[in-house]
Amino acid sequence: MALPALLVVLAVAVAVLISVGAQLRCVDASRAGARVVARGDTDAVATQAAVALAPKGAEVRIARRGAEVEVRVEADVRVTRWLPAVHVSARAVAEAEDP
Repeated sequence: MALPALLVVLAVAVAVLISVGAQLRCVDASRAGARVVARGDTDAVATQAAVALAPKGAEVRIARRGAEVEVRVEADVRVTRWLPAVHVSARAVAEAEDP
């Protein structure tokens, strides 16, 4: 009886670790994208930088408000077929540097 319970706890722990890892990748991706845009590069270059760091299948959105830029990265992470997908997201805001 203890072995099946231990396997379930182990599976949930692995799923949590994978979800936390995906969340951290979203944070890194949004920060990288915001830095690229703040430096003065195009949105396409910033999107490429964010996608390179984001979890597979992530969506990157860039919004500008005056000198401020916001990069949002969202992804649905599916650990297994049996568990529902986990939605992770992060946003980073940066102020554009003077040219």
